[in-house]
Amino acid sequence: MQKTRSSAMWYDDLLKQLRSHDWLSLIGRYAVALVLIAFAVAPALWVVSSSLNPAKSLGSGSLWPKHPSLVNYDELFNNDFFPYTTWLKNSLKIASISTAGTVTITCLAGYALSRFRFKGRRQFMIAILILNVFPSILGMVAIYTSIQQLGLYISAVGLDTHGSLILIYVAGSMGINVLMVKAYIDTIPVELDESALVDGASPWQTFRHIIFPIMRPIVITIGVLTFIAAYGDFVIARVLLKSSNQLTVMVGLLLFQTDRFDQDFGMITAGAVIAAIPIILIYIPLQRYVIDGLTAGSVKG
Repeated sequence: MQKTRSSAMWYDDLLKQLRSHDWLSLIGRYAVALVLIAFAVAPALWVVSSSLNPAKSLGSGSLWPKHPSLVNYDELFNNDFFPYTTWLKNSLKIASISTAGTVTITCLAGYALSRFRFKGRRQFMIAILILNVFPSILGMVAIYTSIQQLGLYISAVGLDTHGSLILIYVAGSMGINVLMVKAYIDTIPVELDESALVDGASPWQTFRHIIFPIMRPIVITIGVLTFIAAYGDFVIARVLLKSSNQLTVMVGLLLFQTDRFDQDFGMITAGAVIAAIPIILIYIPLQRYVIDGLTAGSVKG
């Protein structure tokens, strides 16, 4: 009954818009929306369709295969040449650890910048803004050299290690995320901190039991964005990783494509579809928090 009433209300609103002589603008908005949706959905549908197409060539691809089959997925996981499962596990491990480290450090740093006053605080925030002006690709040579030299003393974060990627992802995510957390905490009334201090709570207890629970939208936002960036990164992983068993899924698919593109295009698209599943499972349930974290503050008193 409620669904019928909602449909009727939607229909009445549509009729009111048409009667108010705004029908041309309404049609234009819907047309633009449909074109944008087609541009966004068509490539994804093509990849999924190609993964279900038992033919190995690009010429036989279509939005819907004539004889859909899971043979490409079966060959992907039973391939003796490329360890796809290992690549997928590597990507999930690196992205998860990088996300945990980024969220922990940015929350603590943002809280310190928002609530404490110390020498060099303003200069520190200005330095973060300046560093974010330059794209990270400009520092690729410096990153490679630094990791190479660091690996001479600490092998766990040297070249061809997951530790080096995690270190770079965490450090690279610090800048803008710290400022986002700081700006979010600024919207939380200071009176909450003062009340907790009066009751005998330490700054750490205040942050853990009062401030951090309120920060849920921005924490989830940083976590999701960091995970997606680390999971889908290609450039840094391609530069630092060399061994086949150390590669991430994005780099591994490129090598697979380079070596056997003309023979196993269906297997490549199958690998791309499976690689996209973790992002979908994470982003869709948490998209509401991501939007709130990017656009809204917290309680204001």
